[in-house]
Amino acid sequence: MDAWDRFVFTFFNADVASRYWPMILEGLWVTILAGLAVVVTGIVCGMLLASLRTLGIRAINIPIILFVDIFRALPPLAIILVIFFGLPNVGIVLPSLVVLWISLGAVLAAFSEEVFWAGITSVPPGQWMAARSTGMGFGQTLFYVILPQAVRLAIPPLTNRTISITKNLALGSAIGVNEILGQANSALSMSSNATPLTMGAFLYVLVFAPLIVASRLLERRYQWGGH
Repeated sequence: MDAWDRFVFTFFNADVASRYWPMILEGLWVTILAGLAVVVTGIVCGMLLASLRTLGIRAINIPIILFVDIFRALPPLAIILVIFFGLPNVGIVLPSLVVLWISLGAVLAAFSEEVFWAGITSVPPGQWMAARSTGMGFGQTLFYVILPQAVRLAIPPLTNRTISITKNLALGSAIGVNEILGQANSALSMSSNATPLTMGAFLYVLVFAPLIVASRLLERRYQWGGH
Protein backbone atom coordinates (compact mmCIF):
# COMPACT_ATOMS: atom_id res chain seq x y z
CA MET A 1 0.00 0.00 0.00
CA ASP A 2 1.58 3.28 -1.11
CA ALA A 3 1.26 6.64 0.67
CA TRP A 4 -1.82 7.73 -1.32
CA ASP A 5 -3.63 4.46 -0.62
CA ARG A 6 -2.85 4.79 3.08
CA PHE A 7 -4.20 8.34 3.06
CA VAL A 8 -7.43 7.26 1.37
CA PHE A 9 -7.78 4.24 3.68
CA THR A 10 -7.29 6.43 6.76
CA PHE A 11 -9.48 9.42 5.88
CA PHE A 12 -11.86 8.24 3.16
CA ASN A 13 -12.59 4.62 3.98
CA ALA A 14 -15.88 3.72 2.30
CA ASP A 15 -16.53 0.71 4.55
CA VAL A 16 -16.07 2.78 7.72
CA ALA A 17 -18.20 5.60 6.30
CA SER A 18 -21.11 3.30 5.45
CA ARG A 19 -20.92 1.65 8.87
CA TYR A 20 -20.91 4.83 10.98
CA TRP A 21 -22.85 7.26 8.78
CA PRO A 22 -26.17 6.81 10.64
CA MET A 23 -24.42 7.38 13.96
CA ILE A 24 -22.79 10.63 12.85
CA LEU A 25 -26.00 11.76 11.15
CA GLU A 26 -27.71 11.61 14.56
CA GLY A 27 -25.11 14.09 15.76
CA LEU A 28 -26.03 16.41 12.88
CA TRP A 29 -29.58 16.82 14.16
CA VAL A 30 -28.33 17.45 17.69
CA THR A 31 -25.99 20.14 16.34
CA ILE A 32 -28.75 21.82 14.33
CA LEU A 33 -31.27 21.83 17.20
CA ALA A 34 -28.69 22.99 19.76
CA GLY A 35 -27.49 25.67 17.35
CA LEU A 36 -30.99 27.02 16.83
CA ALA A 37 -31.58 27.10 20.59
CA VAL A 38 -28.30 28.96 21.19
CA VAL A 39 -28.94 31.49 18.43
CA VAL A 40 -32.52 32.30 19.48
CA THR A 41 -31.64 32.48 23.18
CA GLY A 42 -28.50 34.54 22.69
CA ILE A 43 -29.94 37.10 20.29
CA VAL A 44 -33.24 37.57 22.15
CA CYS A 45 -31.53 37.89 25.54
CA GLY A 46 -28.91 40.25 24.10
CA MET A 47 -31.59 42.52 22.69
CA LEU A 48 -33.51 42.49 25.98
CA LEU A 49 -30.38 43.38 27.95
CA ALA A 50 -29.50 46.21 25.58
CA SER A 51 -33.07 47.50 25.81
CA LEU A 52 -32.91 47.45 29.61
CA ARG A 53 -29.72 49.53 29.51
CA THR A 54 -31.63 52.31 27.75
CA LEU A 55 -33.59 52.87 30.97
CA GLY A 56 -30.42 54.34 32.48
CA ILE A 57 -30.97 52.75 35.88
CA ARG A 58 -27.63 52.20 37.57
CA ALA A 59 -28.80 49.20 39.63
CA ILE A 60 -29.73 47.45 36.37
CA ASN A 61 -26.88 48.62 34.16
CA ILE A 62 -24.04 47.58 36.47
CA PRO A 63 -25.04 43.86 36.63
CA ILE A 64 -25.62 43.85 32.86
CA ILE A 65 -22.20 45.34 32.17
CA LEU A 66 -20.55 42.88 34.57
CA PHE A 67 -22.32 39.94 32.92
CA VAL A 68 -21.33 41.11 29.46
CA ASP A 69 -17.69 41.75 30.36
CA ILE A 70 -17.27 38.42 32.15
CA PHE A 71 -18.86 36.26 29.48
CA ARG A 72 -17.02 38.06 26.69
CA ALA A 73 -13.71 37.54 28.47
CA LEU A 74 -14.02 33.89 29.50
CA PRO A 75 -13.26 31.10 27.00
CA PRO A 76 -16.49 29.22 26.15
CA LEU A 77 -14.92 25.91 27.15
CA ALA A 78 -14.14 27.24 30.62
CA ILE A 79 -17.77 28.32 31.06
CA ILE A 80 -19.03 24.93 29.90
CA LEU A 81 -16.75 23.02 32.26
CA VAL A 82 -17.47 25.25 35.26
CA ILE A 83 -21.23 24.85 34.84
CA PHE A 84 -21.08 21.13 34.08
CA PHE A 85 -18.70 20.16 36.90
CA GLY A 86 -19.37 23.01 39.33
CA LEU A 87 -23.15 23.10 39.69
CA PRO A 88 -23.43 19.46 40.92
CA ASN A 89 -21.41 20.55 43.96
CA VAL A 90 -24.33 22.74 45.00
CA GLY A 91 -26.95 20.15 44.16
CA ILE A 92 -27.80 21.33 40.62
CA VAL A 93 -27.34 18.63 37.99
CA LEU A 94 -28.12 19.58 34.40
CA PRO A 95 -28.03 17.43 31.25
CA SER A 96 -24.92 18.02 29.18
CA LEU A 97 -26.96 19.37 26.26
CA VAL A 98 -28.65 21.91 28.53
CA VAL A 99 -25.25 22.98 29.87
CA LEU A 100 -23.99 23.52 26.33
CA TRP A 101 -27.11 25.52 25.44
CA ILE A 102 -26.91 27.73 28.55
CA SER A 103 -23.16 28.31 28.21
CA LEU A 104 -23.08 29.28 24.54
CA GLY A 105 -26.41 31.09 24.80
CA ALA A 106 -24.96 33.26 27.57
CA VAL A 107 -21.80 33.97 25.55
CA LEU A 108 -23.82 34.95 22.50
CA ALA A 109 -26.14 37.07 24.68
CA ALA A 110 -23.12 38.98 26.02
CA PHE A 111 -21.76 39.74 22.56
CA SER A 112 -25.23 40.44 21.15
CA GLU A 113 -25.93 42.93 23.93
CA GLU A 114 -22.83 44.92 23.04
CA VAL A 115 -23.67 44.85 19.34
CA PHE A 116 -27.27 45.97 19.92
CA TRP A 117 -26.16 48.59 22.44
CA ALA A 118 -23.71 50.00 19.91
CA GLY A 119 -26.54 50.14 17.40
CA ILE A 120 -28.86 51.88 19.86
CA THR A 121 -26.25 54.49 20.82
CA SER A 122 -25.52 55.09 17.12
CA VAL A 123 -29.07 56.32 16.52
CA PRO A 124 -29.02 60.13 16.70
CA PRO A 125 -30.56 61.50 19.95
CA GLY A 126 -32.85 63.63 17.83
CA GLN A 127 -34.73 60.46 16.87
CA TRP A 128 -35.69 59.98 20.53
CA MET A 129 -36.81 63.58 20.94
CA ALA A 130 -38.75 63.64 17.68
CA ALA A 131 -40.62 60.43 18.56
CA ARG A 132 -41.39 61.60 22.11
CA SER A 133 -42.63 64.95 20.80
CA THR A 134 -45.33 63.12 18.84
CA GLY A 135 -46.73 61.73 22.10
CA MET A 136 -45.09 58.31 21.95
CA GLY A 137 -44.04 56.83 25.29
CA PHE A 138 -40.54 55.64 26.09
CA GLY A 139 -41.33 52.00 25.29
CA GLN A 140 -43.08 52.89 22.04
CA THR A 141 -40.16 55.06 20.96
CA LEU A 142 -37.69 52.29 21.70
CA PHE A 143 -39.71 49.56 20.01
CA TYR A 144 -41.00 51.39 16.94
CA VAL A 145 -38.29 53.96 16.23
CA ILE A 146 -34.94 53.13 17.84
CA LEU A 147 -34.71 49.32 17.76
CA PRO A 148 -35.52 48.96 14.02
CA GLN A 149 -32.62 51.29 13.22
CA ALA A 150 -30.33 49.64 15.79
CA VAL A 151 -31.06 46.16 14.44
CA ARG A 152 -30.23 47.30 10.91
CA LEU A 153 -26.87 48.58 12.12
CA ALA A 154 -26.25 45.46 14.19
CA ILE A 155 -26.92 42.82 11.53
CA PRO A 156 -23.46 42.68 9.88
CA PRO A 157 -21.36 42.29 13.07
CA LEU A 158 -24.00 40.15 14.74
CA THR A 159 -24.14 37.54 11.97
CA ASN A 160 -20.37 37.03 12.09
CA ARG A 161 -20.35 36.76 15.87
CA THR A 162 -23.28 34.33 15.83
CA ILE A 163 -21.53 31.98 13.40
CA SER A 164 -18.30 32.16 15.40
CA ILE A 165 -20.01 31.25 18.67
CA THR A 166 -22.28 28.52 17.30
CA LYS A 167 -19.24 26.74 15.87
CA ASN A 168 -18.26 26.21 19.50
CA LEU A 169 -21.00 23.59 19.67
CA ALA A 170 -18.15 21.20 18.93
CA LEU A 171 -16.94 21.86 22.49
CA GLY A 172 -19.95 19.84 23.65
CA SER A 173 -17.94 16.69 22.97
CA ALA A 174 -15.90 17.55 26.09
CA ILE A 175 -18.95 16.93 28.28
CA GLY A 176 -20.49 14.07 26.34
CA VAL A 177 -22.93 15.88 24.06
CA ASN A 178 -23.59 13.65 21.08
CA GLU A 179 -23.27 16.38 18.46
CA ILE A 180 -21.33 15.88 15.22
CA LEU A 181 -17.84 15.91 16.70
CA GLY A 182 -18.85 13.81 19.71
CA GLN A 183 -20.34 11.13 17.49
CA ALA A 184 -17.34 11.29 15.16
CA ASN A 185 -14.95 10.80 18.09
CA SER A 186 -16.95 7.83 19.30
CA ALA A 187 -16.89 6.31 15.82
CA LEU A 188 -13.16 7.01 15.60
CA SER A 189 -12.55 5.11 18.85
CA MET A 190 -14.60 2.12 17.67
CA SER A 191 -13.18 1.97 14.14
CA SER A 192 -9.57 3.07 14.79
CA ASN A 193 -9.89 5.04 11.58
CA ALA A 194 -10.04 8.80 10.93
CA THR A 195 -12.81 8.60 8.33
CA PRO A 196 -15.50 9.57 10.89
CA LEU A 197 -13.63 12.82 11.53
CA THR A 198 -13.62 13.54 7.80
CA MET A 199 -17.37 12.90 7.75
CA GLY A 200 -17.84 15.21 10.72
CA ALA A 201 -15.83 17.95 9.04
CA PHE A 202 -17.94 17.56 5.90
CA LEU A 203 -21.15 17.94 7.90
CA TYR A 204 -19.85 21.05 9.67
CA VAL A 205 -19.12 22.59 6.26
CA LEU A 206 -22.59 21.53 5.10
CA VAL A 207 -24.19 23.26 8.09
CA PHE A 208 -22.11 26.44 8.33
CA ALA A 209 -21.22 27.21 4.71
CA PRO A 210 -24.80 28.37 3.89
CA LEU A 211 -24.78 30.50 7.05
CA ILE A 212 -21.51 32.14 6.01
CA VAL A 213 -22.88 32.88 2.55
CA ALA A 214 -26.07 34.27 4.08
CA SER A 215 -24.05 36.47 6.44
CA ARG A 216 -22.16 37.95 3.49
CA LEU A 217 -25.42 38.71 1.73
CA LEU A 218 -26.77 40.37 4.87
CA GLU A 219 -23.59 42.41 5.27
CA ARG A 220 -23.88 43.58 1.70
CA ARG A 221 -27.58 44.36 2.12
CA TYR A 222 -27.21 46.28 5.39
CA GLN A 223 -23.75 47.79 5.06
CA TRP A 224 -23.27 51.46 5.82
CA GLY A 225 -24.82 53.49 3.06
CA GLY A 226 -26.81 50.51 1.77
CA HIS A 227 -30.47 50.76 0.77
